[in-house]
Amino acid sequence: MIEMVKDMLWAFFIGGILCAIGQVLIDYTKLTPARILTGYVVAGVMLSAVGIYPKLIELAGGGASVPLTGFGNLLAEGVREAVDTHGILGIFMGGLTASSAGITAAMLFGVICAAIFRPKQKE
Repeated sequence: MIEMVKDMLWAFFIGGILCAIGQVLIDYTKLTPARILTGYVVAGVMLSAVGIYPKLIELAGGGASVPLTGFGNLLAEGVREAVDTHGILGIFMGGLTASSAGITAAMLFGVICAAIFRPKQKE
């Protein structure tokens, strides 16, 4: 029980830090949200390349794997595995193969929400 609480606190702490950094970037820089989100994905890829992000996921679980930095890590890991298996061609297929389930779920839920809800016109 205590181990589970400790895991949840680490997830909350690391996820909160990642979100707080994003909020500070939104509030105190002129970066657009799109650039910040892209930067988070690239940071996840870079931290994965040097071996830091997998250790962070081991420590924080969902607090590190759910944010966009976790998506960057997932892309990097997929490319790494595909290059080991398929050679240089793995660069082009590894990221999409590794993230295909998440991308498909996002598209499916987007279509379902678009079918259920109707936007209201702003006046």
